[in-house]
Amino acid sequence: MSVSFLTQEGYDELLNELNYLRNEKRTEVADRLHEAMEGGELIENAEYEAAKNEQAFVEGRINELEYLLATARIVGDKAEKADSVQVGSKVMIKEVGSDLEELYTIVGAAEAKPDLGKVSNESPLGKALINHKAGDRVTIHAPAGSFTVDVIKVE
Repeated sequence: MSVSFLTQEGYDELLNELNYLRNEKRTEVADRLHEAMEGGELIENAEYEAAKNEQAFVEGRINELEYLLATARIVGDKAEKADSVQVGSKVMIKEVGSDLEELYTIVGAAEAKPDLGKVSNESPLGKALINHKAGDRVTIHAPAGSFTVDVIKVE
């Protein structure tokens, strides 16, 4: 069993999604299935097939969320704060040769949202920054090529 690293915020978001899927979405899909079955011929009923597919997706996501939450390790607690980058850290970086500073939060893979600045600890950027401190220069080896950043601030 592998550990899922989550911030408290990420844990709460996934728990809310799980509760929604269990308490609301399951009922919606069951109602759709029931209505489609009342429609007569099930062999060529596209609505029935679509509802069955959605039910399989919902149940799969419920299982995935239950596993993630059961194996979760909440990170980013104030007591754990270190001066080096860890899962849960906010890190300000600046690419060498650029004036643009970028702020990222290092999170577990389950809550990564790069477009919102939440970068997985398993991504090339996240892996490279782990255990570095403000003032460090770090080379990131990404699929599109390597680049170097300066760590400006860690919180």
